[in-house]
Amino acid sequence: MECGVTSNGLRVLVHTVPSANVECCGIMVNAGSRDEDCRREGLAHFVEHTLFKGTSKRRAWHILNRMESVGGELNAYTNKEETTVYTVAPSGHFDRSCELLADIVINSEFSCNELEKERDVVCDEIDSYRDVPSEMIFDEVDERLWKGSTLSHNVLGTKSTVGRFTSKDCQEWLNEMFTPANSVFYYTGAMSPCSVIKKVEKYFAGYDRSDRKINRSTPDCTEIYFDRMKIDSHQCHAAETFRLPGLSYELMPEINLLCNILGGSGMNSRLNVSLREKRGLVYTVDMSTSICTDVGSATVYFGCDPKDFNKCHQLVSKEIDAFSSFKISQRALDAAKRQYMGQLVVGSENRESMIMGCARSQLLKGKVQSRKEIMDRLNAITTESLKEASKWFSTDRMSTLILV
Repeated sequence: MECGVTSNGLRVLVHTVPSANVECCGIMVNAGSRDEDCRREGLAHFVEHTLFKGTSKRRAWHILNRMESVGGELNAYTNKEETTVYTVAPSGHFDRSCELLADIVINSEFSCNELEKERDVVCDEIDSYRDVPSEMIFDEVDERLWKGSTLSHNVLGTKSTVGRFTSKDCQEWLNEMFTPANSVFYYTGAMSPCSVIKKVEKYFAGYDRSDRKINRSTPDCTEIYFDRMKIDSHQCHAAETFRLPGLSYELMPEINLLCNILGGSGMNSRLNVSLREKRGLVYTVDMSTSICTDVGSATVYFGCDPKDFNKCHQLVSKEIDAFSSFKISQRALDAAKRQYMGQLVVGSENRESMIMGCARSQLLKGKVQSRKEIMDRLNAITTESLKEASKWFSTDRMSTLILV
């Protein structure tokens, strides 16, 4: 993994795999839904959609067809702190990808006609999202956990705010947020770092907007809640949530390991064994984290028959209480680390996901850890450091939301 910088300050992250038959590249911008004010909730996501709807050089159809005509794809996503526009294509089409990405972030025009069409698409997306309780519940959690902060914003926005966005709003957001110093360009494929950086320098020469300082305030602590929300569903959906520190917290590797032990992807996680394997109360139970630069959260999600919620809640609480008085043998710790590190190695074979994770680290932390550094840090976890990190997980810090 190598990192360079173009003459206009755009960081370029390159992972070269000489035998690669596929190239993945994109531009990741340090701008997301938490950077909106209340009037503009959903604007980051709306701009992400409308970036594909025409530039001073291309119409919407030409943008969409540019990568698909060679068997590739152009896509984008937005979350709390980042917006990413990227391509995936067969090797040999980097010039096509790089020039297109540059055109989109430099020359997008946001015509009124295209905005009106995309407004309907985003409103349909909002409706469809709310039809899936297992996804909707996480937005409802954020609304409560980060109350009074822009972190509570739904990334998609609301129909009301989306209905008000203008071409001027979109252009202002692009000019304010999409700047070289606020972005990282990433690439994984067969090309050398020198060749990639040279081409990015060429195509992004016009990406020269002045930088702006990002002002993000850390949300105040909110009260622990136990809320029930009525929806039209045969199943009960539950989220048990804990507030966590941010990305640079020194014990974040311990927190990640604890979450994996409790509710990771393996069928042998404590919660899966307790709720599913032993008692058959749920089909799915897992624990996921959402970590921003300054704060984060961990959420246990499960779906069950409404009559089984109290039992499931008690079992989750029991496992959490066990964390509070955390005791783990060296042998059990070694086994947990071996499993987690193995999962990371398997996951790293997905080069697209891997390079995006590295780009996010470069964007938000200013550095990328090598695989060896990551593994060495995980190997350094002790029973004492794990116990220290476990203090973030206790039932008196656990908020509960039920959709039923």
